[in-house]
Amino acid sequence: MIHIQNSDKDIHLLVQDLTAAVERHKFGVLHIHDLQTTMRNKGIDFPETCTILEICNPRFADAVLGQDMRISLALPCRITVFTENGRTKVGTLLPSELIGVFGNEDDEVLKEAARHVEDEILAMIQEAIG
Repeated sequence: MIHIQNSDKDIHLLVQDLTAAVERHKFGVLHIHDLQTTMRNKGIDFPETCTILEICNPRFADAVLGQDMRISLALPCRITVFTENGRTKVGTLLPSELIGVFGNEDDEVLKEAARHVEDEILAMIQEAIG
């Protein structure tokens, strides 16, 4: 259900490249969360860097929400770029596996949408890593 890859890129460059890849794939970046800064602003010394991109393609969101509004619990999709023990990593939850949480394993429309979105997200990650 979890897909994580290592990258040799600096985290800030990886976020920049990932944002560009998201846009090339006709998804939008709805919000970017800087978790380390947020934690610091709350008085917590959080040692790792973590940037969370919330992304969405309205066409696919409409298709799945038209089938089952509960899927809104898993939207928008997220791609996280983070450091861990000095390594830069990028990861996401796999939509094709996440869709099963909602008990829709037999719904071909939802499965196809999840597979397509997953393929796009994995391609974005691969492009950003280089």
